[in-house]
Amino acid sequence: MNPSLLEVKELTLAFGNADPVVKQVSFSVARGETLGIVGESGSGKSLSALSIPRLLPANASLLSGEIQFDGLQLHQLSEKELMRLRGERISVIFQEPMSSLNPLHSIGKQIAEIIQLYRPMGKKEVFAEVVKRLQEVGIDNAEQRFDTLPHQLSGGQRQRVMIAMAIANEPELLIADEPTTALDQQIQTQILDLIKDLQQKYQMAVLLITHDLNIVRDYADRVCVMQQGQVVESDSTEAIFSQPKQDYTRMLLAADPDGEPVPIQPDAPELLKVKGLNVWYPIRTGLLKRVTGHIKAVTGAKFNLRQGECIGFLGASGSGKTSLGMAILQLINSDGQIHFDGKDLNQLSTEEMRQMRKEIQVVLQDPFGSLSPRMTVGDIIAEGLRVHYPASDDEIEQAVAQAMLEVGLDPDTRYRYPHEFSGGQRQRIAIARALILKPSLIVLDEPTSALDKSVQKQVVELLKSLQIKRQISYILITHDPTVALSMCHKVIRLDQENSLQETENVT
Repeated sequence: MNPSLLEVKELTLAFGNADPVVKQVSFSVARGETLGIVGESGSGKSLSALSIPRLLPANASLLSGEIQFDGLQLHQLSEKELMRLRGERISVIFQEPMSSLNPLHSIGKQIAEIIQLYRPMGKKEVFAEVVKRLQEVGIDNAEQRFDTLPHQLSGGQRQRVMIAMAIANEPELLIADEPTTALDQQIQTQILDLIKDLQQKYQMAVLLITHDLNIVRDYADRVCVMQQGQVVESDSTEAIFSQPKQDYTRMLLAADPDGEPVPIQPDAPELLKVKGLNVWYPIRTGLLKRVTGHIKAVTGAKFNLRQGECIGFLGASGSGKTSLGMAILQLINSDGQIHFDGKDLNQLSTEEMRQMRKEIQVVLQDPFGSLSPRMTVGDIIAEGLRVHYPASDDEIEQAVAQAMLEVGLDPDTRYRYPHEFSGGQRQRIAIARALILKPSLIVLDEPTSALDKSVQKQVVELLKSLQIKRQISYILITHDPTVALSMCHKVIRLDQENSLQETENVT
């Protein structure tokens, strides 16, 4: 084994004066090695990793421990000294790409910025380098995508842009915090194979943070299992999967969403009818930004949804799944017919649509980007209630506490802010915010993509139990066939040309 490039010893972290959330964590990574860190949401995986380049929340503090990188004591370096390492020798793929990318700058400009910071070069040279990196991570039409803004890409495409930025300067240590969260299985494999190829070429060390045990099985040399801020088991990947020593590890290996969709009432009425739905994004070029073409995200969508039914949209990243959901929510422009509860949504006034929104809610793919950093999670969850229903403060507090309990969150944490929660916990906050209004229809845009397998199973069971209790209908947008089969009565596949293929009955 090569000498350790990174050594973390007895790391202990806390938020303010609260009890430590990471407790005496130790691990090492050698050059050319991949160390996988796994555990449930809130176990301290991301905090432990982000403490290495000191990218922790403002109120998080290092209580004790050492972090050594290639002989440098990182915890003792000044901010200026750390800046020389970040992006060049140590790079990070963040969990939430939409929150990490500047919405006002093109993806090409943002990748060029990180390249030119450490390798000054001419305009043509940097353009060629950016295109090369975009091609490496599987972005089609890379040259045309240079001027694309982040919101014009799918969640999976945005994640690939983040990976292109992270590998742009071929770092010695790559911290990959859930690098394939929003990607379908095919693209996951492409991205992980890409990281592995670059690792072998440059003897790059990789710290892989993930809730997907199948990923660490295939790509990690060693595995650390974390629970409640502590490393409970650490061994070779082969030993962890063949002979796990801890009950917690065995539970993680056995967890997976299963079961069948809940039964639909035989006389359930039709809730949603979509016919001839097109979502085309204009391509504007030239000084006057004239429309010269269209990106056809969705073409000819047609389906019906009954009360208490779940319909799934399955397809590769960029196939138009999210655009379809946003069109139904009237959050983007579209052509075609969308009838909800007998009303044509395209014909409603702004005020009428505002009133309708309490009946149609959404759980967005990027939970951190959709949660206000200036509001407590209690206020975030309660916001919809305050807008749509007159209620006393006590009634709202009770409703918030109940919603948090339903999604597996401690109501006592409602006074905290989003950055104090893990990615999986933030996803559950987003689900609670949608559930609290008791809607008839919820659009679930990758609702379990940020969750570990055990929590995925809990959330799927929760959503199914609410279907039975409240007769809620779901539109499930996912790239995970396991989740789709567990929840959906029908699955519609979107092909590479972004058109809908025939519906499959899965019950």
